[in-house]
Amino acid sequence: MKIDPQKPADLSAQIAQAIRDAIVSGQLIVDERLPSEAELADQFQVSRPTVREALKRLAAQSLIRTQRGATGGAFVNRLSFEDAYSQQITTSTLLLSMNTVSFDTACEARYALERACARLSAQRRTADQLATMRAEIFRQAQPGLTDEAFCASDVAFHRALVDGAGNPVLSYQLAGAVEAMQPLMNMITFTARSREEIISLHSQIADGLENGDADVVEESLVKLEKYTRKLAHDVAEQRRKPA
Repeated sequence: MKIDPQKPADLSAQIAQAIRDAIVSGQLIVDERLPSEAELADQFQVSRPTVREALKRLAAQSLIRTQRGATGGAFVNRLSFEDAYSQQITTSTLLLSMNTVSFDTACEARYALERACARLSAQRRTADQLATMRAEIFRQAQPGLTDEAFCASDVAFHRALVDGAGNPVLSYQLAGAVEAMQPLMNMITFTARSREEIISLHSQIADGLENGDADVVEESLVKLEKYTRKLAHDVAEQRRKPA
């Protein structure tokens, strides 16, 4: 593991990257103890506070864990999909909020990924996941439900659909699409959307999953994508009109 002291990048960031690369490549394996702070400082020719900052960066990414005591130290962590969800959501939120991608591009990607789950979810969804979706549909129909609460329910509904595929890799990939894209899409379209229309499409999706009919689920997701895009375009047109 090496760094370049002449590079302008923060030395602690370079050290964190070097250790991260060693973990990813398998040079450092799960549960292996990292060298001590003093040993790392000597290896990288930096101060111990610089090493400590690098280790904090790695711990924040759940790549390492620290233990106290005589047998303590920093150890390579076993990263789970659940640990990585928040990073995926944060990255997707930043990409969208900074206008790195257009609404149409984000919408296309999100629904393409979600449709990829439809067939698996129609086969594998659990009774609990279906019950969650039915409960969210009921919640969405309640009078007086705030836009924020409707948005949260919308996310929970689609998250249950995705998790119903029973594939943690798909769930991870869609964490950003559903939990980052969906709220931002709702923020853009909430002034024009019809809750009744969304609830109707959600009901069709749930019915399709209950009956194991993947075609119905996919068709309903296509309709939902078209409806979402139309809402966004209508809102954009309205904003372009002179007051």
